[in-house]
Amino acid sequence: MPTLTGRHIILGITGGIAAYKSALLVRDLVREGAEVQVVMTPAATQFVTPLTFATLSRRDVIVEMFPATPGQPTAQWTAHIDLGVWADLMLIAPATANTLAKITVGMADNFLTSLVLALRGPLVVAPTMDVDMYQHTATQRNLALLRERGVHVIEPESGELASGLTGPGRLPDPAIIMDVVRAILAGRKRDLEGKQVLVTAGPTQEPIDPVRYIGNRSSGKMGFALAEAAVARGARVTLIAGPVHLPTPSGADRVDVSTAQEMMDAVLGRFENCDVLIMAAAVGDFTPAAVAQSKIKREKAGAAHLTIECVQNPDILRTAAERRSRQILVGFALETDNGLTHAREKRTAKKLDLIVLNDPRVEGAAFGAETNVVTLIGRDDTATPLPLLPKLEVAHHILDRVVHLLPPAR
Repeated sequence: MPTLTGRHIILGITGGIAAYKSALLVRDLVREGAEVQVVMTPAATQFVTPLTFATLSRRDVIVEMFPATPGQPTAQWTAHIDLGVWADLMLIAPATANTLAKITVGMADNFLTSLVLALRGPLVVAPTMDVDMYQHTATQRNLALLRERGVHVIEPESGELASGLTGPGRLPDPAIIMDVVRAILAGRKRDLEGKQVLVTAGPTQEPIDPVRYIGNRSSGKMGFALAEAAVARGARVTLIAGPVHLPTPSGADRVDVSTAQEMMDAVLGRFENCDVLIMAAAVGDFTPAAVAQSKIKREKAGAAHLTIECVQNPDILRTAAERRSRQILVGFALETDNGLTHAREKRTAKKLDLIVLNDPRVEGAAFGAETNVVTLIGRDDTATPLPLLPKLEVAHHILDRVVHLLPPAR
């Protein structure tokens, strides 16, 4: 079903190699029912012709400061004013370092930058450039200032760049950008922009021998929903996943692990740089003291019984709490008896800012379900039960609490 029907969206395209990807954005926006007005800087036309975007958008593309045949405005000398009122949202993708610098200081030397000054709706920028240009102090200061003004900044992806270098600077997949556009137009806040969120999900598997393990029934769906929700709210998300068969949420950086120790190493290696740690994973409490090097045969195990000596796994949350500086810590408590009591004790013992309690025996909250029934318990031990909700909505409720726990932006 079209989700952007009737929405007026301006797509600004600047002079970067990623301009060719903008054609996919126009296609996707139009498919979802939006009216799209493409505005290009003169430099952008060196990468893709205006005819390409005019064909996809079914509207004249504006390049010149005083367009001869503007599609929407009523007069060519007020075209940027008229479009600034017409638009529900303006997206600049790709946004070069040059254009970002111009809009930061309020320059209006081409149609696109003039339009930014006249824009009444939200502005979204997707910085796209070579790694050294992106990491330059000037560019980072410009982005920080734009965020302070309420501009929505979509973080670039890391990977191989046109220069042959590797690092952040790639235009994100169109699906990620579309998610941001939908979220903003739906009224969903981008209140985690600039924050690093670390999420764990799924079970751990503790090997007994090369083919067997001790595990649990966690599907990982709650943790993956949290990662998806955090990306939608603007966070840079690292998802540390146990052995699950789920697609990686668009925009999240996924790290796959198997054992509790591997998860511990992955979390602690990234903990110092994160702002929020959400431990949604069902980490095994015990692991075999010794792992057999070959498959344990029935004949060698004994007549009727097999005894496996186990030792405790490391407590990832407790260890993280001991190392915390500014981080917000969120844990989960899966309980089948005396849930509130045990969850409050766990929150206190591990010095958590928030704990999420659920019981897998409750209808709609079973392992692998698409829904969940949870109770949120904060620092004051007040319990806030939530009704049966899809896991993505539960994730947003959790993040609503997290946002209020974060220190105010300076």
